[in-house]
Amino acid sequence: MFGTDVKLSLSDVMTNDWSDQPYWVCSSTSANPTQTSDLPGSVDVLVVGSGYTGLNAAIETARGGRTTLVLDAEALGHGCSTRNGGQISTSIKPSLAKLSAKHGAGPGRAIRAEGETALEWIEDRITAEGIDCDFRRVGRFHAAHSVQSYEHLTRDAEKMTREEGIEAHVIPRAEQRAELGSDLYHGGVVFPRHASLHPARYHNGLLDVARNAGATAIGHCAVTGIERGANGFTVTTALGTVRARDVIVATNGYTGGLTPWLQRRVIPIGSYVVATEPLPDDLMTRLFPKNRIASDTCKVVYYFRASPDRRRVVFGGRVSAGETETNVSGPRLYEDMCRIFPELRDYRLSHSWMGTVAYTFDELAHVGVHDGVHYAMGYCGSGVSMASYLGMRAGQKVLGLAEGRTAFDDLPFSTRPLYSGKPWFLPPMVAWYRWRDRMQHRRATGKVASSA
Repeated sequence: MFGTDVKLSLSDVMTNDWSDQPYWVCSSTSANPTQTSDLPGSVDVLVVGSGYTGLNAAIETARGGRTTLVLDAEALGHGCSTRNGGQISTSIKPSLAKLSAKHGAGPGRAIRAEGETALEWIEDRITAEGIDCDFRRVGRFHAAHSVQSYEHLTRDAEKMTREEGIEAHVIPRAEQRAELGSDLYHGGVVFPRHASLHPARYHNGLLDVARNAGATAIGHCAVTGIERGANGFTVTTALGTVRARDVIVATNGYTGGLTPWLQRRVIPIGSYVVATEPLPDDLMTRLFPKNRIASDTCKVVYYFRASPDRRRVVFGGRVSAGETETNVSGPRLYEDMCRIFPELRDYRLSHSWMGTVAYTFDELAHVGVHDGVHYAMGYCGSGVSMASYLGMRAGQKVLGLAEGRTAFDDLPFSTRPLYSGKPWFLPPMVAWYRWRDRMQHRRATGKVASSA
């Protein structure tokens, strides 16, 4: 089923005018160009990275009275903040039981609670700032790709409701069509509090808020060096040198050699996304009858939704063991999408793009200070709310505010021997998980497994 290599060509599945830019950027009605400003000689706070993390941090420090400069090596918001699927969950991947076993019952519960807090907080932020980004509490349908996965999901849903108060509704396969227009899955669970937004419009709104607070944001200005001194930092950039009292690194999946200690602690993973050409209203109603965002239980997960205007399907996932080009990922994602929604074979794709997320070895986000440099990163593919929330907390930490403390503060940010930031182990691991997902589905549907 999932992850089968295909040989579809671009002409088979893409419109003649298809774009390798994110659908979100192409459909955003507002623009935030690089701020034309001379690089200041010194600032109180310098933020490296202009995504959700960096901008929310900058909003806090600027409003706290600190002169704040945000720099990005690419265009502002070029990274995954405008390249994600626009799905908002509670962000914490490990279960309460796993976290409690590793960190203790109290810390485990506190970590899990941060996911719920981040989800509530982002809605409050968007509402308070008046950001027009199509934020909606549409709920998530998390689909089971096998009978075994469905049984596991139902047990987990009952436990989360009982132990954590998380609202979750089990949907058997017989009732699945009321949530998702596909017969491929074996039922699932609805999380009604999960939400969606338009990623680029949210980013544009944050950038406006940060600038209105007094922060300066400059794109195409790579930071090439951070040197700590007695009275702060000397930051070398493509446009000159800046002195800063505090530095916040907010690079997540784009963390590189600028910060080797951080680079060794995050695993960059490409996430690939496509958008269909406009679809008929009745088809969209059949596929997404309740406008849910959706994901599945495959280890190499797929995630999909209707666009905010309900004209297109936005479909994402990982399509190969190693990184690839968007002209390759597009046809492969199309094939996987059509296995879930066969009716989409009559339509083509208008956009195919990718972004880079950051996983960590413990599957948790991390926020803290190393060698005087503040950081927040490692959202493990679920970062819309958590990146925003921890960016805000990082800004509060720079201001010395007690409320900046989080349940992530005392967690060890681990790495592995010989790991330098290039995940050589990822291709064989992804290949194995894709093969396992495919075999589980074949057993669930009674198909005879052929060679992998």
